[in-house]
Amino acid sequence: MTQHLRYLRAGLAATALFLVPGCSPLSAINALVPDDDHQRTSDIAYGPEARHRLDVYKPQGATGSKPVVVFLYGGSWKNGRRGDYRFAGQAFAARGYVTVIPDYRTYPDVRFPAFVEDSAAAVAWVRKNIARFGGDPNRIVLAGHSAGAHIAALLAYDNRYLAAAGVPMASIAGFVGLGGPYYFDPQKYDSLRAIFETAKRPDEARPISFVMPGQPPSLLLHGTADSTVWPKNSRKLTAKLKAARVPVQLVELEDVGHIGILLALAKPFQETDGVVDQIVGFLERLPMRDTAGLAG
Repeated sequence: MTQHLRYLRAGLAATALFLVPGCSPLSAINALVPDDDHQRTSDIAYGPEARHRLDVYKPQGATGSKPVVVFLYGGSWKNGRRGDYRFAGQAFAARGYVTVIPDYRTYPDVRFPAFVEDSAAAVAWVRKNIARFGGDPNRIVLAGHSAGAHIAALLAYDNRYLAAAGVPMASIAGFVGLGGPYYFDPQKYDSLRAIFETAKRPDEARPISFVMPGQPPSLLLHGTADSTVWPKNSRKLTAKLKAARVPVQLVELEDVGHIGILLALAKPFQETDGVVDQIVGFLERLPMRDTAGLAG
């Protein structure tokens, strides 16, 4: 049965690669996701732009005792829709974690760092409002896949973005990245050069450049068969975090590709590689934070 699910997921992943930005396979997966274990509140504005909207997934009986997951989807900084990732919201809400999935502006409407700033604004909304959904505003976990992992990592390691949005770094409890490009130089890729041409120097767009002691615990997951974002991105970031004595765990998934690791969040495929179990285990191990002075 597990092998059958692996083949099915691989087929959907291959199809998704050809259908982006439509991502019809994601709609098909969402149709299989249960909705009786959480309440979704959709289309909440966190800013003035049309793309400044987010969805909140509230578990049944949320009490505010667990971290809140802010999940940023990928799409090469060019596309994506939060509604296509309902399966990700359900994956964590079903385990008792309030989950937020925001949209953010993408290229060509904006260039770097606008999508990072948008995501910081979404986190600021979470900190101010998530308590009424049963979430802990002082234990926010930044998570993402692909370009979303890149954005989430910049928020976690480069404190300028959250500081500008009024979010204290002490409220960030952890970072979870799936197949993220943390080490790459965007100026070396024709398809990305225009998106990041506004960076004053390449290191500004590289999360690995901002690693220092005292940053939040991190969980990095990467498929060994990922040919879109090479696994060395997660390996090099892991080494840099360890050198800075930041708690980090690297999980490499054999024969899993770039889209496959994302689809492993979906209910039909959660048992094949244990990605959700790995993330939930990380969330459960996060220490309680000293929230003195974090009110407001």
